Amino acid sequence: MADLIATYYYRPRADTTPEHAAQALADEETTGTWTDISTTTEYVRRLDGIVDSVEPQGNGYLTRIRYPAEIFEPGNIPQYLSVFAGNLFGLGRLDSVRLLDVEFPDVLVAPFPGPKFGMEGVRRLVGTTKRPHVGTIIKPKVGLTPKDTAAVAYEAAIGGVDLIKDDETLTSQAFCPLPERVNEVMSRLDEAKSETGRHVLYAVNVSTRADRILERAQTALDNGANMLMIDVLTAGFDAVRALAEDPSVKVPLHIHRTMHGAMTRNPEHGIAMRPFARLVRMVGGDQLHTGTASGKMGHVPIAEIRGDNEALLCRCYGLKSVFPVSSGGLHPGKVAAELAALGTDIVLQAGGGIHGHPGGTAAGARAMRQAADAFMEGVSAEEYAKDHYELAQALQKWGSSAEHS
Repeated sequence: MADLIATYYYRPRADTTPEHAAQALADEETTGTWTDISTTTEYVRRLDGIVDSVEPQGNGYLTRIRYPAEIFEPGNIPQYLSVFAGNLFGLGRLDSVRLLDVEFPDVLVAPFPGPKFGMEGVRRLVGTTKRPHVGTIIKPKVGLTPKDTAAVAYEAAIGGVDLIKDDETLTSQAFCPLPERVNEVMSRLDEAKSETGRHVLYAVNVSTRADRILERAQTALDNGANMLMIDVLTAGFDAVRALAEDPSVKVPLHIHRTMHGAMTRNPEHGIAMRPFARLVRMVGGDQLHTGTASGKMGHVPIAEIRGDNEALLCRCYGLKSVFPVSSGGLHPGKVAAELAALGTDIVLQAGGGIHGHPGGTAAGARAMRQAADAFMEGVSAEEYAKDHYELAQALQKWGSSAEHS
């Protein structure tokens, strides 16, 4: 495939035909403008966007628009986005438009590094093959001191999590400076490893201004960080790329998608998660949040989340796969539904669903692991809880998805 193909859902303005609206979209994102101009020549016309198809879909239409690869500067993500996700969202001929997916030609993917580790590499670090990973977020989001953050991390680690991460709003504030926090957390994780023999990853949030993110990442690494986290939409795709391409960064990159709802939530307007997932894989993320089947942010159809995860996991472009992360309102009672819907190649990320356990953080971590183990053994959470006390406590507090199915 020599061209880039973007798929959009749109609703045309009442006085505009679906075909004219789709053509206006293609023109706006390539060579067109609102009136005839004298500077358009035949050699420019070869860069016109082409409307491949227009089909009815619900209250609107689906269109596939073909953009010549030559219109893109290979390797330039900001420029890519300006074409297939640029001014089109404000076009007067469209009442709404949503970018659903992007199919990239090899020539536009080739400049990017892809994941250094990918899902398989992260599994090797932790020592797993098929089971889902269990992770947690330090809660509360902000306010804890470095020592208290480390104490929470230690409890989660001895309870059995595979991953501990900062929340999206914690960077390097005065109450919890990054160097001290990383040093304290990694010291406690070493302690947990000596007790359990398990290698637990800590994704420290290094999101900051573009010209300082490598410096901040190096500070985290100097203090022992074994994973880095980036808020991709607020820091930018090239923030991830800068870390992925730097030879001194030899740890996986955990990618948070905070702010995505401003673009992904409206089913008729904005940008779906799929294009973001494809870009994160290209620029080098090893893990990416894609949503839950049963959590607190479950406004996205399960089929769409499955498709987003497949975009991360598929064998394509010669890039390593990305580990999907399911997070937002999860607890042990929802684990079976989550895994049944999304599969076991996933990270189950629970914050309140671990720290809110009646027995505390370590017990909450055990309950999440027990719920995952039950699923892998083909046993219901309720049955497994009969001889797993922590899971029983969790189900008593929060219930299970089976009760609401």
